[in-house]
Amino acid sequence: MDSNWAAANLQAIRTLMERSAIYRRALAPVMTFTGLVGVVAAVAGAVFGITSMPGFAIYWMCVSLAAIAGDFFLVRRQSLKDGEPFWSPPTRRVSQAMLPALFVGCIAGNFRIIWAPDAQDTILISLFWVLLYGCALHSAGFFMPRGIRWFAWSFLTAGSALLIGFAVMPNWPPPKCGNAVMGAFFGVAQLAYGIYLYFTEQQKNEA
Repeated sequence: MDSNWAAANLQAIRTLMERSAIYRRALAPVMTFTGLVGVVAAVAGAVFGITSMPGFAIYWMCVSLAAIAGDFFLVRRQSLKDGEPFWSPPTRRVSQAMLPALFVGCIAGNFRIIWAPDAQDTILISLFWVLLYGCALHSAGFFMPRGIRWFAWSFLTAGSALLIGFAVMPNWPPPKCGNAVMGAFFGVAQLAYGIYLYFTEQQKNEA
C-alpha cells in the first residue's frame, strides 16, 4: 500500500515537472494570426510589385516584426487572462531556442540588402528564411507539444526540395517568386496549422 502511494506521488511530481517545462499557451491564435499576416503581406507584395532585393527584404522583415508584435500581444493577453507571468520559464526556453535561427535570418536579410542590392533572385532569400524558420520551430518544439516538430519538418523538407529544384532546374521555381513562397509557407501553411490547432486544442480542453 505504501509503495503504491509513493509511486503515485512520484508520478504526480514527474507530471507536474514535465508540465512546468512545456510551453502551454494556446498556439492556435498565434499561428492563425501569423498565417493571416503572411497571406495579406504576400498578396500586397505581389499587387505592388515588391520584387527588387532591397524592397523585398525590407518589406518582409517589417512584416515579420509586425507578426512578432501581434504574437506578443496575443501571448501576453493569454497570460493576463490566466493570471500567470508572461515571461515564464517555458516562454523563456522557447524564445531562447528560436532566437539563434531568427537572428541568422535577420543577418541574411540585411546582407542581401547591403551587398546584393541588384539581385533579382528573391526566391533564394525566401527559401533561406523558410529553412531557418523550420530550424527555429524544431528547436522550440522540444519545449512544446510534439506536433510543432512535425510542422517544422514540413518547412525543412519542402524548403529543401524547392532549393534543390531551383539549383538543378533553370528558372524553377522562378527567381522572382519570393512573395509566392513567403505567402505559401508563412501564410497558407501557418494559417492551416492554426486552424488545425484550434480544433485539436479545443478537443483537448473539452476532454
